[in-house]
Amino acid sequence: MVRFFRRKKDDEAAGEQGAPEEEAVAEDGAEEAREAAAAAVATTEDAPPERDEEEAAPVEEAVERTRKTWFGRIGGIFKRGLDDSLWEELEETLIAADTGVQTTIRIIEDVRARVKEESIRDPEQALDVLKEEMIEVLDVDTDRGKIWGPDGDRELPEGIAVILVVGVNGTGKTTSIGKMAHAYKARGKKVVLAAADTFRAAAIEQLKEWGERAGVDVVAHQQGADPGAVAFDALTAAEKREADVVIIDTAGRLHTKANLMEELRKVDRVIQRKIPGAPHEVLLVLDATSGQNAMQQAKYFTDAVGVSAVLLAKLDGTAKGGVVFSICDQLRVPVRFVGTGERPQDLARFEPRTFVQALFAG
Repeated sequence: MVRFFRRKKDDEAAGEQGAPEEEAVAEDGAEEAREAAAAAVATTEDAPPERDEEEAAPVEEAVERTRKTWFGRIGGIFKRGLDDSLWEELEETLIAADTGVQTTIRIIEDVRARVKEESIRDPEQALDVLKEEMIEVLDVDTDRGKIWGPDGDRELPEGIAVILVVGVNGTGKTTSIGKMAHAYKARGKKVVLAAADTFRAAAIEQLKEWGERAGVDVVAHQQGADPGAVAFDALTAAEKREADVVIIDTAGRLHTKANLMEELRKVDRVIQRKIPGAPHEVLLVLDATSGQNAMQQAKYFTDAVGVSAVLLAKLDGTAKGGVVFSICDQLRVPVRFVGTGERPQDLARFEPRTFVQALFAG
């Protein structure tokens, strides 16, 4: 039996902390909000031009910190032989990388079972089995969402494709929407953004900034307006302009506040009344640097609005990218995109095999 109990309490405690408190936002005028919005996207302009203008940072670069800190050690662990100490050290490494206790146990038990059943003695073969099991964990029901993403192999639905984007403040939600708009626009799609996070003036201004950068229309009301009305007007505008995609930003205050979750449900109902069958994707943006807190956020939002897929932002900024395994394993929700950098084009479609291979590259 794998010895994981010494880690379990710490892992559970991390999960119970919930999302970080939302940062305070000054509301002393539109000019201050505009300055805050400009600062939020300024880092994309400061990024060094390491590649062609429109070339996205690859997943291999985004997981570099995770690979060097944790997963890069695993090959060395297997080289020491297939004894009990290997499984114990592997368990500790996966949990330390935020893979989560339950998911770690599942992976190790499945690998050990296959090693025994297939009479594997070669450590390299056993390592290959580990990779295959990790890919299987990530390869969940990718047909749940009706939208495959701007560079996917599936067409958008007929008419207007509606993507409702949810997530806690500070996860990179609005920035991720800007990246998605950039990606759809680059592929010839007409995009409308809806600034339905009306609780913060800075959120509205930030989305407008991204709309300008991506060259897409943004429908917005004043701060404090009804989010459902913003969504309705955006969908109406999209119909008149014959848009292909509508991406709706939403408020991201603490997910434990029942009134805010109810507000999301109301927006969802407005969308359904306006366009039957929509939203076609409910995309949850999670911050990869938040570790197991991301799992708690995912549970709350999934219960509230039926999340169909995840966008894992800031993957390049964490050494604990293993959280993606627990998200897919525990929630059975696919990861659709990963943020691979800070520029508008740094958004990659998530592919389980590519992701696992990147973790063990080098």
